[in-house]
Amino acid sequence: MTQMPPAEPQEESLGSLVAAATDQISTLVRAEIELAKSELRFDAKRAGVAAGLFGAAAFMAHLCLILASFAIAYGLVALGVWTWLAFTIVTVFYLVVAALFVYLGIRRLKGLTGMKRTLHSLKTLKSGESDLPVAAAPVPPTAGQVGSHREPVSRDL
Repeated sequence: MTQMPPAEPQEESLGSLVAAATDQISTLVRAEIELAKSELRFDAKRAGVAAGLFGAAAFMAHLCLILASFAIAYGLVALGVWTWLAFTIVTVFYLVVAALFVYLGIRRLKGLTGMKRTLHSLKTLKSGESDLPVAAAPVPPTAGQVGSHREPVSRDL
């Protein structure tokens, strides 16, 4: 099959050039979307396998923690502590550690801002208002205003 030689740029109309560019752009966009999908599938599969391996490692570490707890409790028994007291000591230790983690987690949650700036920005965009102050002519500070934000120096040293 013979192809027709491309027309000279002077001979093509603006409409045909725009149509050709649109066709090429849509083909390029479709190809990029397919590439992104295949990469995402590959990455998702690898992330799933990694999550499974991390889960298995966490389970094994949990089993080790249980065995270590028994070892600590029986070590206390070997030192002369009653069996029930040794296991109670280990249990109370873990409860104290868990309570510490809860306390630290609550403190972290209290520090969340709840995306206040983003919500404010979205509200101003939705209402069509500008968040930026209207630029007024700069007013030079008066003698009483210069340095008014500073704290006075105390001479009591």
